[in-house]
Amino acid sequence: MSILGALWLPIVLSAVLVFVLSAIIHMVLKYHNTDYKRLSNEDAVRAAIRSGNPEPGQYIFPYAAEMKEMDSPEMKQKYTEGPIGVMYLRRPGPPTMSRALVQWFFYTLIVSLFVAYVAAHTVPPGADYRSVFRVVGAAAFLAYALGHIPASIWMGKPWAVATKEVFDGLLYALVTAGTFGWLWPR
Repeated sequence: MSILGALWLPIVLSAVLVFVLSAIIHMVLKYHNTDYKRLSNEDAVRAAIRSGNPEPGQYIFPYAAEMKEMDSPEMKQKYTEGPIGVMYLRRPGPPTMSRALVQWFFYTLIVSLFVAYVAAHTVPPGADYRSVFRVVGAAAFLAYALGHIPASIWMGKPWAVATKEVFDGLLYALVTAGTFGWLWPR
């Protein structure tokens, strides 16, 4: 059996443990509850958006199709006046968590699978716990944490929010690394 095939247990278990840890973070610790703010005129903003009947998707405002448009006096005025933002719209209807939770679990499973792939090609069977932990932890940190930073750089996501998400990613990486280190083929 290949080493990657021998890693099915740490792949699945680390995905499950990250899923459980994320539930604890969001449902028990709740330090992400302050990540979003309420608009003081939420109903008016919702009515204005609804009147345009936009499709679900990602929007940016002010919108410029080409970089050269950003130099126009009209665009400069829009940027000066504000607001400047990125907006994600979903289909109307009551929110359901089941689809998002299933997608999140599959994401954790895919991350663990790719982390196993990297580890299987860089760490030999029988390696000590720390060697496994170091490689798996770095790969998992890349997957779970660093992808949150570009939204702060380019889209204006508050750095405090991105920092919390990077911290979550660190915790997920530590759990993943610990699981692989513990169950690494001897």
